[in-house]
Amino acid sequence: QVQLVESGGGLVQAGDSLRLSCTASNRPSGRYAHAWFRQAPGRDREFVAAVRQTAGHTYYADSVKGRFTISTDNAKSTIHLQMNSLKPEDTALYYCAISTTHILSTIRLPSAYNSWGQGTQVTVSS
Repeated sequence: QVQLVESGGGLVQAGDSLRLSCTASNRPSGRYAHAWFRQAPGRDREFVAAVRQTAGHTYYADSVKGRFTISTDNAKSTIHLQMNSLKPEDTALYYCAISTTHILSTIRLPSAYNSWGQGTQVTVSS
């Protein structure tokens, strides 16, 4: 069973940067997607970014494109989310997830992901 552990969250000011990390144990082999989602209080969980590990293709939500970068370490057991130019609206609990069952059209949907971490809080003050 895949286990995911996030780290790197914190309290920052608007315009600052943070780097989140997610380490996977018992990482699946073959084709899978590794993604970040976030959820603010009272809101649905929303897609942030994903990487398809076989091809290395990356995908971003429009709200973070150009500010956030998803990357994978050489062993592919850890993904990072570099978040620059943070805004108060980026405040949320950030989750990493893995999908072994997705297709391209579902890569942005939480329902396509079958393993989730516990989340790390990011708070951006204005």
